[in-house]
Amino acid sequence: MGTIIAVVNQKGGVGKTTTAVNIAAALGAKGKKVLLVDFDPQGNSTSGYGISKKTLQNTSYDVVMSNIRPEEAIIKTEFKNVSIIPATAALAEAEIHLMQVEQRNHQLKKALLQIKDNYDIVVIDCLPSLGILAVNALIACDKFIVPMQCEHYSLEGLAQLLATVKKVKKTANKNLTLMGIVFTMLDRRLLQSNEIMRDIKENFPPSSIFETVIPRNVRISEAPSHGMPVIYYDKNSKGADAYGRLAKEIIKKIDANGGK
Repeated sequence: MGTIIAVVNQKGGVGKTTTAVNIAAALGAKGKKVLLVDFDPQGNSTSGYGISKKTLQNTSYDVVMSNIRPEEAIIKTEFKNVSIIPATAALAEAEIHLMQVEQRNHQLKKALLQIKDNYDIVVIDCLPSLGILAVNALIACDKFIVPMQCEHYSLEGLAQLLATVKKVKKTANKNLTLMGIVFTMLDRRLLQSNEIMRDIKENFPPSSIFETVIPRNVRISEAPSHGMPVIYYDKNSKGADAYGRLAKEIIKKIDANGGK
């Protein structure tokens, strides 16, 4: 059975899409069959894999609205073992249209159940909000990863996210678990970054924080404009090395949980 992982943080600019794009690529490079679901109307995961949004006919909007079968939206990328369900700005309309749908929070889960066993890992890149689409992703997934920048407002955002997760777990997805918090865009020279990282480590068990941290790295920033994950853009960069190590940790956590 495939494991579904949501990459989620309602705060924008924390490296969420960058993390989703690059862990999908790194997991694929390590032999895992991966499906990346772009569930953000900005469609940055889609363009991050070099896919032009202008030419798309079927997207995650059509999937979540049950207009098509999910496999009709899947595109095989040019990168090893990674396929994607792309997104465009049309996905923003789903928040409104789903209000009229019974079981509106379960639409993505129903779709992914049809295809999850065709993949080892499904990665969902969530939009920066805690609305209907984000709740859909939390209900659909088995585990979630929280990319987090070490700054003050990130702590507030983490508290809000975990409150939402608690509600979802209680009402709709009792098996939902935190796979880990991953620190992104880290600059160890900044005192505040080190203090916030220390605070989080003091308040969360070690198993819920990834050992790998993602550094500030110009190659990570450049890669999306070339439509490539960083491990293909510059495999020798610090960013590529970090995402490779993070992928190893993810595989280890899944294996330790009996493949789930």
